[in-house]
Amino acid sequence: MADAGLPRLRLRLDLAAGISFGPGKAALLQGIAETGSIAAAGRRIGMSYKRAWQLVDGLNRDFAAALVSASRGGAHGGGAALTPLGAEVLAAYRALEAQASAGLHDGLVRLADRLTPCDSG
Repeated sequence: MADAGLPRLRLRLDLAAGISFGPGKAALLQGIAETGSIAAAGRRIGMSYKRAWQLVDGLNRDFAAALVSASRGGAHGGGAALTPLGAEVLAAYRALEAQASAGLHDGLVRLADRLTPCDSG
């Protein structure tokens, strides 16, 4: 039998040539929504500040409008927030993720039940 919380599905969408959206980008957007900071969101998921900014820049270029609005730091600090489109994209991804997980759950469990048991001692 699989460990608690497993099996799980990780959904990666290839939306167009060279444009993908998956768990990492979704977690980054979720973190920005919750922390108001690109740096803090990146830290939450073990991502460097530079990489987080690269992903945000790419997301903002890939979609019809920016997904993240950011203001520069300085004496009063900067900040970041999801735009309405950013919130919509994240919600749509989370909905697809839930649908895929629910639809594939029984098959994933059947596969996991056929794994070699792990020695827990």
